[in-house]
Amino acid sequence: MKFDRLLSIMLVLQHRRLVPAKELAELLEVSQRTIYRDLEALSAAGVPVYAERGKHGGVGLLAGFRTDVTGLTTDEARALFVLSARGAHAALGLDQAFGSAMRKVMAALPAPHRPAAELTSRRILVDPDRWLAGPRPDFPLDTLLDAVLADRRLRLRYRHSGQRAVRGYTVDPYGLVAKAGVWYLVADHRRRPYLYRTERISRVTVTPEPVRRRPGVELAQVWDELRRQVEQRGDGIRIETRIRRSRLDMVTRIAGGYFSGPPEDDGPDWVRVPFTYPELGAVCHLLQFHADLEVTAPPEARDYLSRAASAISALYRD
Repeated sequence: MKFDRLLSIMLVLQHRRLVPAKELAELLEVSQRTIYRDLEALSAAGVPVYAERGKHGGVGLLAGFRTDVTGLTTDEARALFVLSARGAHAALGLDQAFGSAMRKVMAALPAPHRPAAELTSRRILVDPDRWLAGPRPDFPLDTLLDAVLADRRLRLRYRHSGQRAVRGYTVDPYGLVAKAGVWYLVADHRRRPYLYRTERISRVTVTPEPVRRRPGVELAQVWDELRRQVEQRGDGIRIETRIRRSRLDMVTRIAGGYFSGPPEDDGPDWVRVPFTYPELGAVCHLLQFHADLEVTAPPEARDYLSRAASAISALYRD
């Protein structure tokens, strides 16, 4: 609707000095011509919009102009109260502040929308943690958040996976990301982007040096780049398995992220499921399913599991 679009333009311009018309068009999923028509409509309605030409130009509002916008729709009010990041606020030490903020938002909502927003908060719950994730080492994320927001270079003491030694890094942070209940620091080290799992950070020190991020690069861009690198890392090794049909749901819940194809029938009691692991040693992940899962190929994976199972059995012999 045009009214909602005009409202969105005003909200964006209230929070930023200049916004290119092309960026507004992409944000609102319309053409630049539509944006120019909307700006003419705002101007005709008395909203002091203006345009600056040039490489760094854009559309803006005259300094000091503000409007109290309360025109939320019912769906927008509901969206505010889907507490999908409830655990994230607690981890960052912001749970009380978040609760206070949402109470203020509720009070500011138009009266007709309050029942829908309140009902949504009671009927929808999103827990970001994976099943059976187990306890993780504590790290004061609120301290790391303060360090990231300081816009200063950070010195880290960090332990890599599978290593006992702790190493030191000086990094330029972009921000923090929570992925499936795991927190990561996203930062450049020597002008290259890296992920640092926060539970492996033993110490963080804020330096007096200003952060040296790559010009024009934002957290979301760096995260997308790193996420693609992780997801596309090599072809891995394909493992063929048979899974007891009655246990397929459990295996899917715990290890479904490694499936490389859909389950296929293999008789009344079994299904065949292919897995892909980054390396042969990771196949030990399947030992937890005991007799409910059989590795059928390749032979080197069967041999590896056999040796691993024998080594485990030897530990418990009298």
